[in-house]
Amino acid sequence: MNEPVNELMTEPMSKVPTEPRRPGGWRPDWSVARADVGASLVVFLVAVPLSLGIAVASGAPILAGLIAAIVGGIVAGLLGGSPLQVSGPAAGLTVVVAELVTTFGWQTTCAIVAGAGLVQIGFGLSRLARFAQAIPPAVVHGMLAGIGGTIVLAQLHVVLGGSPQTSALENLVELPGQLINAHGAAVIVGVCTVALVLGWPRLPGPLRVVPGPLVAVAVATGLSLLLDTVSGRPVPRVDLPGGLLSAVHMPLLPDGNWGAAVGGVLTVALIASVESLLSAVAVDRMHNGPRTNADRELIGQGAANTLSGLLGGLPVTGVIVRSSTNVRAGARTRAAAVLHAVWIAVFALALVWLVESIPLAALAGLLVVVGVQLVKLADLRTARKHGELVLYLVTAFGVMALNLLEGVGLGLALAAVLVLRRAVRARVRHQAPEHDGEHLVVVEGLATFLCVPTLSRVLGEIPAGASTRVELATHYVDHAVRDHLDNWVTRQRAGGAAVIITQRGPGGRGDPPAQDGPAPRRHSIGVLDRRLQQAGGR
Repeated sequence: MNEPVNELMTEPMSKVPTEPRRPGGWRPDWSVARADVGASLVVFLVAVPLSLGIAVASGAPILAGLIAAIVGGIVAGLLGGSPLQVSGPAAGLTVVVAELVTTFGWQTTCAIVAGAGLVQIGFGLSRLARFAQAIPPAVVHGMLAGIGGTIVLAQLHVVLGGSPQTSALENLVELPGQLINAHGAAVIVGVCTVALVLGWPRLPGPLRVVPGPLVAVAVATGLSLLLDTVSGRPVPRVDLPGGLLSAVHMPLLPDGNWGAAVGGVLTVALIASVESLLSAVAVDRMHNGPRTNADRELIGQGAANTLSGLLGGLPVTGVIVRSSTNVRAGARTRAAAVLHAVWIAVFALALVWLVESIPLAALAGLLVVVGVQLVKLADLRTARKHGELVLYLVTAFGVMALNLLEGVGLGLALAAVLVLRRAVRARVRHQAPEHDGEHLVVVEGLATFLCVPTLSRVLGEIPAGASTRVELATHYVDHAVRDHLDNWVTRQRAGGAAVIITQRGPGGRGDPPAQDGPAPRRHSIGVLDRRLQQAGGR
């Protein structure tokens, strides 16, 4: 899941069944073949500009993006567990890859990608796919938002005709100076690309048959050629040292710094696995065909990453934008994903000259839109609704200010602290009588020494000599709470107050005492204390 997922969750489910079975033995279904070929061509047109742009943003050779798209489409398409998912290079891994390239160089980064693929295969064989669902959504969405912000800050410099810095903070600091010294031709090309990508989906239906990113890059390329003629200053373009076959090379093992290399392997494997599984879940909601086999999907993604790394390609994940395009275009089987990769291979082998005519500002403009779309207002609203907005923001800003691994680590550490806080937190509430009845004190949650200050404050609000019922709606009461209650009850009874302690099972946080059924059991404080001690926290 590297491109936005939330808006795809509500798309209408495809009514076309996938992987059709025919009675009486196998016979070719030409309607299925036509649907798959048509869908593969549409996905191909979407995948080419995105793959090139992601390679540029990652600091990798530009053809590494096409290698990853070809390998991901064919290998993950054939071996993966999600029939209609399309795999390829992912915007969500651009920050990680850029850091690896800066630290180790490109060929060692390829070895790290291949190692990450082997780890993913191990995940699949060990049936660990279900554990990816344990990562809090606020951390995942915050990670994507941080990646999106990093991409936007870096690629804005390219749109303005400059070069990005090495970190998001440096890009932010240098941005005002870049705006002052913006190069006119590159700005025009970049702004044109952004406007077309954003505006194309709003045009009438027949025009939207052609993918917006392809139209944007094609128009921007033509505009850049015109600007070259008018201004006499060429707009910076994609520079390819050779063809697709010359970009294929074996990786190199790290020359020292093995700890960082192993960390890179685990980072790529974990992020690629989580993104692929989240994307597969979103694709399953869009059609009524076979559901995803998550463990098989990890094996397929791992095999694709291993081969992509060995051939000099970027990391591969399931990509939601291409996958949703595949379903909407009418794909029926996994053949559509495989065929889209075949068309990319033909394009990369036969039309290298066309790739070299694309201006860098056009690819940067495309990536600016992709980065902005990774920051979803719906995710912010959901995090706020569930009380996890701080978790989302800490993860996002941690990714941007530090790096992806440390940012996600901060988010997970904060999530653990929040869970611990909620687990040990007790709620103590006091219901005063309307007339001369008894006071009611309810203790809910885990009654440990941490709640004694609150319990003391609430009990202190009850006047001396007032009748009181204390209701313990908790599974565990520790010695500090029992001792505090015992002392308070002794003082109240010395003043002539009637004090009753009742115990019931927890009815949920904030639930009122039960009104129906038999009355709660009443105990003296001594009997209750002995029973709580015998329970031992059960």
